[in-house]
Amino acid sequence: MEFTTGQIASLINGTVEGDPSLKISRLDKIQEGKPGGISFLSNEKYEPYLYTTEATAVIISEGFKPTKSFKTNLIRVKDAYLGFTHLLEAYAQFTKSALVGVVEPAYLDESSKMGQNGYRGAFSYIGKNCVLGENVKIHPQAHVGDRVQIGDNTVIHAGAKICADTVIGSNCEVSPGAVIGSDGFGFAPQEDGSYKTIPQIGNVILEDWVSIGANTTIDCATMGSTIIKRGAKIDNQVQIAHNVIIGENTVIAAQTGISGSTEIGKNCIIAGKAGIVGHIKIADNTTIGANTGISKTIKKSGQTLFGYMAMDMKNFLKSYTIFKNLEGLENRIKELEKKP
Repeated sequence: MEFTTGQIASLINGTVEGDPSLKISRLDKIQEGKPGGISFLSNEKYEPYLYTTEATAVIISEGFKPTKSFKTNLIRVKDAYLGFTHLLEAYAQFTKSALVGVVEPAYLDESSKMGQNGYRGAFSYIGKNCVLGENVKIHPQAHVGDRVQIGDNTVIHAGAKICADTVIGSNCEVSPGAVIGSDGFGFAPQEDGSYKTIPQIGNVILEDWVSIGANTTIDCATMGSTIIKRGAKIDNQVQIAHNVIIGENTVIAAQTGISGSTEIGKNCIIAGKAGIVGHIKIADNTTIGANTGISKTIKKSGQTLFGYMAMDMKNFLKSYTIFKNLEGLENRIKELEKKP
């Protein structure tokens, strides 16, 4: 695909400083920019590259003032980072739209329906009584189980597994290797010390604009639904157990584990490797630091929690100044104990 600097400026509501007819065919990092590429500058640490880059154009913010001469063309926008993000979104959409049709061998059960402009990659599988909307892309070796519903413009990437009865909204993205709707971890202890499997008969619901990372697992509910609400973003290798509810626009980083029947509010931020026990609630706008353990309900909205087990971040930092010096304090106590 090839566009002019003028066309790109129109797309992201910017203005060109330079030649609006130059051709752009590639997105580059500013430090690696070459002719035909476009980059962006939003972090002042990368400003020196503006004066050396060979990129054809660079997106910059309206208020930025260069301090040296440069060879590239500029596209000024209100916010360079957001402007480049909009460009990436447009590029991704163009790329997705180019995938249409069926690459054989691919299987679609005769009882299932797929909307217009869809794509089914080689060795993909779509089971019985499924309903897929328009512009849905099912990449190679993806598996869609029976009775699955998928909304418009959703992409299921290579090797992802969408288990039976899952409901996925519009404009969602499920990354390679993710498993949506696998059995929850349900076992009842028996008198002899063994465990009896509890059938998991619920499903998973992903609302609109949800993103699921690679190799993430979301278990189906024992009864009812595990729900990931609108706009939530889940990173790679996250485990979400049965009957969990994730609120709108909450983001969860890699290797986090969330136990069964926990409810997480909207607009929360959960950093990597956090661990959250089951059957609790976490208030809206809560931030949970990396490696933090949450063992009880968080009722107060807007807190930042850190530590294992979790406590208010300010209290944790105060405590940390003490326990990082425990060896010195211990030696002082021993010296004091020696005194008569």
